Amino acid sequence: MDTIQMVDLKKQYQHIKSEVDKAVMDVIESAAFINGKPVAEFCSQLATFLGAKHVIPCANGTDALQIAMMALGLQPGDEVITPSFTYIATVEVVALLRLQPVFVDVNPHTFCMDADKLEAAITPRTRAIVPVHLYGHTAPMHQIMEIAARHNLFVIEDNAQAIGADYGFPDGRVAKTGTIGHIGCTSFFPSKNLGCYGDGGAICTNNDALADTMRKVANHGQSVRYYHDLVGCNSRLDTIQAAVLKIKLEHLNRYIDARRSAADYYDAAFSRNPKIAIPYRANYCRHVFHQYTLTLKDVNRDALVEFLAEKGIPSMIYYPVPAHRQKMFESFGSESTYLPTTDWLTERVISLPMHTELSVEQQDYIISNVLAYVNA
Repeated sequence: MDTIQMVDLKKQYQHIKSEVDKAVMDVIESAAFINGKPVAEFCSQLATFLGAKHVIPCANGTDALQIAMMALGLQPGDEVITPSFTYIATVEVVALLRLQPVFVDVNPHTFCMDADKLEAAITPRTRAIVPVHLYGHTAPMHQIMEIAARHNLFVIEDNAQAIGADYGFPDGRVAKTGTIGHIGCTSFFPSKNLGCYGDGGAICTNNDALADTMRKVANHGQSVRYYHDLVGCNSRLDTIQAAVLKIKLEHLNRYIDARRSAADYYDAAFSRNPKIAIPYRANYCRHVFHQYTLTLKDVNRDALVEFLAEKGIPSMIYYPVPAHRQKMFESFGSESTYLPTTDWLTERVISLPMHTELSVEQQDYIISNVLAYVNA
C-alpha cells in the first residue's frame, strides 16, 4: 500500500503529467510569464464552468477577499459579519482593512454560517456578510441573500473550499457556489479541489461595474498603464499557474466525483457508530468534500490524532482555535463573543485524508484504525 497522504498531489500529477508538462513548457518557451494568453483563457473557461459573467484572476484567495472588500468601498469602522469557524484569512482581511469583524455562530451539522443567528448580528454599521462554504459544504445562501436584501448589505462568498459545488434554491434553480452573492472569492492553493502548483486565486461577479473596479484594484488601480484611478494593489495569477489550472479545470468534475465516492465509502463505514457524526449533506447542497470531517462524541480527539499518526495515517484539525479566540483579535474585544457551537466544534472535529487518489485499500486501513480506537 502506498504511503497515505492528506492530499496526494504527486499521484494526481502523474495522471496528467504529459498535459501539464507541455502546458508549462509552452509558457516557458513563450516567455510570457505575466498576463500570458493562458490567463485570459483560463478565466474565460472558469467563468463558463461557474456560470459567472466575470472572473478576475489574482495572486491568492486572501487577496481575492481583500480586493472584493476594497472594490465595495468599505470604510474603516464598517462592520462585516463572518463566521469565526473558518480559516483565518476570511477574518484577517477584515481587520487588515480596519473594518470591524462581527462573528456569528455556525450550524453544528453543516459547519457553515447559521442563518437563523444572522439577523441579530446586523447593526446600522453593518455593510457586508461573508459566508464561508466550509469543507466543501455550502452555506444557506437563499436565506443569507434574503436577509442581505432586506438590509441592503453586500454578500461576499468565501468559496475557497467549495469550488464546483451546486446550490439548489427552493424554487428549483441551481447555481454554483461563488456566483450567488455579489462577489465570490476562491483560492487555487495546491491542496484545494482546483489547485495550481503555487499560489493563485480568483474573484467572480455578475456585476459589470464591480468587475471593472476589481480589475483596477488588482492592478495598482489602473486600467490604462501608468494612469491610476484609485488606490489598488499588485495581485496577479501568473501564466504558468493559469496553464496548470486550465488543465486541471478540465478534470474538476471527475475530481469532485472521486471525492464524493471516497466520502460515500467513509460514510458507509462510520454512519452507524454512535461516537461518530459523519459530514452532513443538506438537501440544498451537493457537497464537494474539500475535507472529510467527522465530529466525535465522547472520544479523546487529540489521542486519536496521535494514535493514527503512529499507524502512518495523517489527520488534521480544521480549526483548533476559532478566529474570535485568536490573539490577533484581542483588540476587537472578540474573545468575549458567545459562540457555543463554534467552541464545541473546535474540540471535536477531525479531518481524515481526502483527495482524488485515495484507494479502497487505503480507506479500509484508515477506517479500521479509526474504529479500533473509537470502539476500544
